[in-house]
Amino acid sequence: MANNNNRNGTQARKVMVVADPTRESAGALQYALSHAVLEQDELILLHVENPNSWRNTISTFLKMPSLGSSTTASLDLGGGGAATATAATTTGGEGEVDFIEEMKNACRVSQPKMRVRVLRVDMDGKDRASTILLHSNNEGVDVIVIGQKRSLSSALLGYKRSGGGSVKGAKMLDTAEYLIQNSQCICVGVQRKGQSGGYVLNTKTHRNFWLLA
Repeated sequence: MANNNNRNGTQARKVMVVADPTRESAGALQYALSHAVLEQDELILLHVENPNSWRNTISTFLKMPSLGSSTTASLDLGGGGAATATAATTTGGEGEVDFIEEMKNACRVSQPKMRVRVLRVDMDGKDRASTILLHSNNEGVDVIVIGQKRSLSSALLGYKRSGGGSVKGAKMLDTAEYLIQNSQCICVGVQRKGQSGGYVLNTKTHRNFWLLA
């Protein structure tokens, strides 16, 4: 595979953000745009569709606040650009939001020259973590960024790596922890702490690392 370099000789990377209609996913994108990607990189928005839970997905989709309203304000993208992104992603008078389009628009405002690609995939009988891992490997991703909703149980389990990275182990770990432990590339679990509270980051080598916004 040929290396993609910019004018300064810096190698372009592939950064994958796991895209879902959740606050955790929005926080992961905020972190990626402000701290993880450069304009020469390619950002892949990966959405894993689960046909078995489409009713729950649609319900969450309709209730999710617009990235351009309450959440994009914390992206620090600037008033004009954020307003444009909001207008482009609300439809009709019902306030429905296409979260993938919201995320793409936020990327365009933050990094206008960066290539953004959407990848929608099915689970095909696999669990969500294994599906993300498979496609990150197939795409040759350099960094995975995933929103992480921490609890005491997941925090404790995060330190217990499952033997052999088995699918059985994925049931014991949440998706983010499984990817952190088993991905071939760097995986960053992101917890957004309010609009100005910064981020708590987890990787294989750093646990609960606090990063100011």
